[in-house]
Amino acid sequence: MLDQHTKDVVKSTIPLLEAAGPALTKHFYQRMFEHNPELKDVFNLSHQHSGGQPVALFNAVAAYAKNIDNLGALAGAVEKIAHKHTGFLIKPEQYAIVGGHLLATLQELGGEAVTEEVLTAWGKAYGFLADIFINREAELYKQTADKQGGWQGTRRFVIKAKQVESSVIASFVLAPVDGEAVVDFVPGQYLSLSLEHEQLENTEIRQYSLSDAPNGSTYRISVKAEQGGKVSNLLHEHYHEGDEIDVIAPAGDFVLDADADTPVVLLSAGVGQTPMKSMLNQLLAKQHNSEITWVHACEDGEQHAFAAAINDKTAEHDKLSSYVWYREPLADDKQVEHYDFSGTVELNKVAKHIQPNAKYYFCGPIGFMSAVKQQLLALNVAESQMHYEVFGPHASL
Repeated sequence: MLDQHTKDVVKSTIPLLEAAGPALTKHFYQRMFEHNPELKDVFNLSHQHSGGQPVALFNAVAAYAKNIDNLGALAGAVEKIAHKHTGFLIKPEQYAIVGGHLLATLQELGGEAVTEEVLTAWGKAYGFLADIFINREAELYKQTADKQGGWQGTRRFVIKAKQVESSVIASFVLAPVDGEAVVDFVPGQYLSLSLEHEQLENTEIRQYSLSDAPNGSTYRISVKAEQGGKVSNLLHEHYHEGDEIDVIAPAGDFVLDADADTPVVLLSAGVGQTPMKSMLNQLLAKQHNSEITWVHACEDGEQHAFAAAINDKTAEHDKLSSYVWYREPLADDKQVEHYDFSGTVELNKVAKHIQPNAKYYFCGPIGFMSAVKQQLLALNVAESQMHYEVFGPHASL
C-alpha cells in the first residue's frame, strides 16, 4: 500500500496537472514514440492524431491523483482499461517504459515545481497502479487461455464470409485456420484484430464488437467504414473471403448480465448496434422469458444495418419489440415499413417499455448515449440499471 506522505505529495501536484492539461500527456506520447518507436505497433495511432488518446490519458492521470485516498472509486475504470490492455497484448515490461516517460514528462514540463520528492512520490504511485494492472491483466490472459478454445497472443483466422450490411457497415465471419474450437465470449465483448498490410506503416490493432451470439467455432464482427478510418476502410476495401488475419481473444467488461425474468432494453445508434445484436441473439437463443425491446437510431435507410434480420426476429418472437428512428429519412424510406419515428430518439414515445426493473444496455456516439441516459433518468430508471459502452479512448457520460 502507498504511505500517506506519498499520497499527500501526489495530491499536491493536482494544480500542476490541471494547469498543464492534455498538453502534458501529448508531450508524453511524443516523447515515448520518439524514444520507443516500437510501441507504435501497440497504440492506436489514429487516436493519437485525433487527440482523443492524450485527453483520455490526462483524465485518467488526474482521476488517479484526485482519488488516491480512495482507489475503490476507480475500480470500474481499472477493470475496463485492463480488458482494453489485454486486447492490445500489453506486457508487464511495457509498464516500466511508460512509467519512465511519464516521470520524465513531469520533470520536463513541471520545472522547479517537480522536485525529487514529487518524482519519488509519483514513481511509487505509478508503480503501485502498474502492479494492479499487471496482476489483473495476467489473470485475464490466463482465464481466457485456460478455457476451451482459448489462447493467448495472436491466432491466425481466415475470413469465412463477408457480408455487406448497409452502405457503411460490413460483417466478417472469422474461423480459426487450425480448425479447432474458439473460446466462448459474453455478448457485449469485442474482438481485437492485429493487422499488417502494405498500406500500413505500423502494425495496427483495432477492437470491434462481436455481433452474434457465441457458437464455439466462429466469430462475427461488423465494421463501419469510418470517414478517414485507416483500418476500417482497409478492411472494407482490401480484405475478402479467404484472406487471413491475426486475432486476439475476446475481451471487454461491457457484458450482458440479466436473469431470464428481467426485461431487457437494447438501445443503439449507428454501428453501436453491433454489441446489441450479439446480446439480442443470445437472449433469443436462450429463450429469454421476459420482454425484450430493441431501440435503434441511424441516419437513414441506406445506413440501416440488420434491418431485415431484426424484422424477421420480431415476427418470430412475440416477446421482442422493435422501434427504429431515422434522423433524416430518404425519399424512398417509408414510415412504418422501414422506420417508426424520424429525428432523434425520444424514449417517451416507447414509455410503455421503460420499466424500473428492466436492464438497459446502450451503445453509440457519446451524444446519443448521454441523451439516452438523461431520458432514462427522467423516466425514473435508476442509474444502476444502465450499462453502456463507449467506443474509442475511455470516457464516461
